[in-house]
Amino acid sequence: MRPLTEAETRALFEKLGRYIGENIQLLVDRPDGTYCFRLHRDRVYYLSEKLLKVATSIPRDNLVSLGTCFGKFTKSQKFRLSVMALDFLAPYAKYKVWVKPGSEQSFLYGNHVLKSGLGRITENTAQYQGVVVYSMADVPLGFGVAAKSTQECRKVDPMAIVVFHQADVGEYVRNEDTLT
Repeated sequence: MRPLTEAETRALFEKLGRYIGENIQLLVDRPDGTYCFRLHRDRVYYLSEKLLKVATSIPRDNLVSLGTCFGKFTKSQKFRLSVMALDFLAPYAKYKVWVKPGSEQSFLYGNHVLKSGLGRITENTAQYQGVVVYSMADVPLGFGVAAKSTQECRKVDPMAIVVFHQADVGEYVRNEDTLT
């Protein structure tokens, strides 16, 4: 378990910036204490500094997981955000998409969001902007990338993809053996 390097921190913050913008600062300086990001076995963990101090007494080989896994670095050193970060991204999300009840199950099976399943979208969402996907009851389901801007969504046909799937809470069931 070690602090992130400059390049790793930049990759992490660029990815988080797509979804929550300048609110990254709110993740680190929270009212209940200071939180940090640490790297362990190519995975980035989000944890309080109190927990970090306690964990320093555990040898690295014996440490399996610590805090919340935000994602992992691929072999090409690109950061891939995990669905476990959804609970922390959802309250600070700048751009949101709400899906109709009929499309929730399709999204939770790992499919993209089509125009026919789009309930609402945040105004001024740009194309290829990171978005958090909600149900119509304001329950965060996952996150993705906007395939179309808000203005383009109004004009496209019902079978056009409006949000590319990135991660969803259905991964807990589909990939339960590999999630840590």
